[in-house]
Amino acid sequence: MAQNPQLFPNGMPVPFYAELFVLARDGVEFEIDKIPGSGKVKAKGTIYLSNVRMVFVASKPVGNFYAFDMPLLHVHSEKFNQPIFHCNNISGHVEPVIPENENRALYSTHPFKILFKEGGCGTFVPLFFNLINSVRRYNQHAAPAPEPHIDPLRAAQTPVDEMMRHAYVDPNDPTKIFLQQPTPESNLRRRTYHSQGDTTM
Repeated sequence: MAQNPQLFPNGMPVPFYAELFVLARDGVEFEIDKIPGSGKVKAKGTIYLSNVRMVFVASKPVGNFYAFDMPLLHVHSEKFNQPIFHCNNISGHVEPVIPENENRALYSTHPFKILFKEGGCGTFVPLFFNLINSVRRYNQHAAPAPEPHIDPLRAAQTPVDEMMRHAYVDPNDPTKIFLQQPTPESNLRRRTYHSQGDTTM
């Protein structure tokens, strides 16, 4: 994962080569813990889901936190929760993207939660679980915790077209599904998870 990944001026994440954005969901609250220098952070904003990662983009920065990037191959223990007195949510853990010359012991696993505060989640939840399972199957990596130096961009090779053709759209869920890729006018693409614009954890 990376705190504050590169974004376009409109808030859309700058894509990697071969990355395809599947959906965007506004009106979510995002909680992430064990952020260096901040501890636990809560913010409202938009979740973007692609064939490589989930990216939360805050509608208003919280301190120096404005976005958070979670590679799908590094997410584990994900669970859909339907509490009686609170809103539906997805909880889980994400492992850090560790540079090859760094020690794994210096990096924390981050617990996260995505809370659906506005509208249903009948489109987002099945697409999220189908996509993450497809990525794991295709990459033959369904272990509970990933290898410390696994390349998160391997997920970009996962074929998602067939899954998207059969996606169920819940009319009560304000999720936006991308039938074509956003920001087609931009040729800007990232080649690696580690760049000077990121604060990589």
